[in-house]
Amino acid sequence: QVQLVESGGGLVQAGGSLRLSCAASGRTFSSYVMGWFRQAPGKEREFVAAVSRNGLRIYYADSVKGRFTISRDNAKNTVYLQMDSLKPEDTAVYYCAATTFPTSWDTPRRYDTWGQGTQVTVSS
Repeated sequence: QVQLVESGGGLVQAGGSLRLSCAASGRTFSSYVMGWFRQAPGKEREFVAAVSRNGLRIYYADSVKGRFTISRDNAKNTVYLQMDSLKPEDTAVYYCAATTFPTSWDTPRRYDTWGQGTQVTVSS
C-alpha cells in the first residue's frame, strides 16, 4: 500500500499561486489513480481534481477548472496541484489520495489511502 505526504501549502494573497506536491512511497505509485480533495472548516471534504494512472485522463471540479492543474510524475512517485488565480474561497486543508477504483474518482469514499493534508490560506 502506498503512503502519501503532501507539501507546499501556505498563505498567499488572492490572485496568487501555489504548487502542492504529494510524494508517495512504494513501488506501485503508477498503479493508482491520484486525486486532490479539500476541506474547509465546517464543510464536507470536496473533490478538486484527479488524474489517471498514466496521466492522460484528468478531471476537475467546476470550481477550479481553468485555474488549477493536476499532473503526475510516475518516475518521481509524485502528484502535483498547480493552483493559480487563487481566491479566498479556496482556503482549506488540501489532501491527496490514492485509489485503484476504476470510476467515481470525484467521490472521497472511493479512495482508501490519504495524506495528512496541507493548509492553504488565501487572503483577500
